[in-house]
Amino acid sequence: MNTGRSVLSDLRSLAVHRGFRKLFAVRLVSQCADGMFQVGLATLFFFSPQNMATAGGVAAAFAVLLLPFTVVGPFAGPLLDLWRRRQVLLLGNAVRVVLALVLAVLIASGGVGPAVYVLALVTLGVNRFLLSALSAGLPRVVPREQLLIANTITPTLGAVSAVAGAVLGFVIGVVVPEGGASDAAALVAAAALFGAASALALRLGRDELGPTRRVDASRVGRQVRATVHDMVDGARYLVRRGTPGLALGAMAAHRFLYGVNFLALILISRNLLSDPADARAGLGTFALLTGISFAGNGLAIVLTPIAHERMRPSTWIAWCLGLGALSQVLLVVTAERGVVMVSAVLLGLSVQGAKIAVDTIVQRDTDDGYRGRAFSLYDVLYNAAFVAAAALAALALPDVGWSRPVFAVTALAYVALALGYRRGTGRLGDRPRPVLAVEHDPS
Repeated sequence: MNTGRSVLSDLRSLAVHRGFRKLFAVRLVSQCADGMFQVGLATLFFFSPQNMATAGGVAAAFAVLLLPFTVVGPFAGPLLDLWRRRQVLLLGNAVRVVLALVLAVLIASGGVGPAVYVLALVTLGVNRFLLSALSAGLPRVVPREQLLIANTITPTLGAVSAVAGAVLGFVIGVVVPEGGASDAAALVAAAALFGAASALALRLGRDELGPTRRVDASRVGRQVRATVHDMVDGARYLVRRGTPGLALGAMAAHRFLYGVNFLALILISRNLLSDPADARAGLGTFALLTGISFAGNGLAIVLTPIAHERMRPSTWIAWCLGLGALSQVLLVVTAERGVVMVSAVLLGLSVQGAKIAVDTIVQRDTDDGYRGRAFSLYDVLYNAAFVAAAALAALALPDVGWSRPVFAVTALAYVALALGYRRGTGRLGDRPRPVLAVEHDPS
């Protein structure tokens, strides 16, 4: 109960800033729509009655959705450092309304085809762009000393909102009779929420989220052509700064290991813990396990501030990696439903706790002029790691999803990653590093 009051107290301390309240509202509605949209795609790609989920098929679907964005993603960074981030939130969500409705029509009329994969890719790509803009704009609406609290509250409650959207999308899919209309219904509902998020972005001032630099529209093409140079410069900057570059590297490796586990969870839900012929039962099992994993995300919102009072963010990242190792050790023992549930909670805590700390380190130690590129690189690494995990899963996992040797290797990899990260931060002497320019203090 005291913990609940602490969370509410932290949220109230952030809510005194008008800019934070407005940005937080955009995040909650946008991520609720994301959850609804993604559960619609998951149902279509992995849990359709006409499709049998195999390790190769699941991996191919993830590669089609994520690999192209991994290539296109770097172009977001320079634009986030040049365009008004509020306009990105406004127009990005408006574009997603159109994309989601077109997807719904295509799915209802013709099922899955190349056009569906392409539009799904673009919509998810815009989603990653928007999440980067939300993160890059956060330091402009809260004081520096409240960044850790803000990074604890906003992504985690955003994830809770995404879960709520996913549950609503799942319910819509169950209520609507099977067929094209059922597959499209969640996407139509998501489109309505995308529109609401776009409207909420209008409450923010045009310049409220930065960046401080301005560029004439005629120069945008030249800036895009210079993307490779800018991203290389951004990567060199992050490595030179030390702590943000090391944190991003740890995040990418963590994401890779999590991706292997996530794909295994889909297969375990569909083909091991449920009747492979009953796609809806498999979806229900996966929804349950995913919800339990998000309960671990909820624990992160409670434990991360407590941990921060006792240790540095980098130390907490190492502890979270240790929890990831423990989650995999449990799966080495057995794939019984109860054990899989406990593993999902631990991995959810591990992923979200580490993400909060990584976000804080990157925001804390990165100058505002590089922050957009930093979070764009974040997204590229995030997606590339998942694609690599999909490739490994296709080769290493059986169609039932459970493999004792695979989970043993991932457990050892988590341990090695935790030890390597601790050694790296020890060499750097991990302390907050002042950015290159004094930023606006919205207190």
